[in-house]
Amino acid sequence: MTGKDLNMSKIVRAVTRDGSARAYAIDARDIVNRAMQIHRTSPTASAALGRTLIAASLMGSMLGDPEDLLTLRLKGDGGGGTILASSDYKGNVRGFIANPSFDCARRAVDGKLDVAACVGKGILNVLRDTGASEPYSGVCPIVSGEIAEDIAYYYATSEQIPTVCALGVLVHPDGSCKAAGGILIQLLPFADPAVADQLEQNARTASSVTTVLSDAGPESLLADFLRDVPYDLFDEFDCSYLCPCTRQRTDRALLSLGKEELEDMIASPEKDFSVHCQFCDRVYRYSKADLQRLLDGGLS
Repeated sequence: MTGKDLNMSKIVRAVTRDGSARAYAIDARDIVNRAMQIHRTSPTASAALGRTLIAASLMGSMLGDPEDLLTLRLKGDGGGGTILASSDYKGNVRGFIANPSFDCARRAVDGKLDVAACVGKGILNVLRDTGASEPYSGVCPIVSGEIAEDIAYYYATSEQIPTVCALGVLVHPDGSCKAAGGILIQLLPFADPAVADQLEQNARTASSVTTVLSDAGPESLLADFLRDVPYDLFDEFDCSYLCPCTRQRTDRALLSLGKEELEDMIASPEKDFSVHCQFCDRVYRYSKADLQRLLDGGLS
């Protein structure tokens, strides 16, 4: 695929012509493949982390300003442990799963990856940092562990916004992600009840996300879920798996350990130290001289 950034995905956004609903769709295959590469996830963990990243990317794309951030955390009792994803206002996203090697048998009913077993029951938390003195934090129970249903339930109960959410990750037998993406549709104030009914019917009869994205782009997701509802695309943009970590941030993290801890590290028999970012595959190495420089008040 010459000329294309292999870590590049696309979000498209639309609004119904009568102003009843807004819709966001994403083709996130490259984002999920990058996450799988970084975290070396099993197929089940890939699906669970992938869906969480897709949801966070769509939710983040609803933020208003470049400095805004959204963090989605699923803290369940399933085999995958805590799953976290963080997105900016352009849908650039990063994340991790506590137990990336968790895997289990496929569901007997349909042969699909058992994401609910990976997630389990627990708490879903949404944190929106928009620069206010206190970030907004919303919490609700994890109702199914399938993630899309949990996102719709969160919006309905915590923010009182009727929402349709569909997410999908198709893992190829070779371990790569063949297709991934999702769609988020929200009713706006004073929505036409007839439009709401049509959107609900469409959601029940729509093709699976990965079926659509295996052969087409996110525009086709909008067309499927907004059938018989006139709408207009108002923008589209690229997004990616993007971690903003830097050595300067790692410096600050080490400084936050405190003087005594840094002095103990310098006095230890270890020749050097490394700090690994939990979101990406970057490793920052520090010699004892580097640690001494931090103690003396310098940043990289």
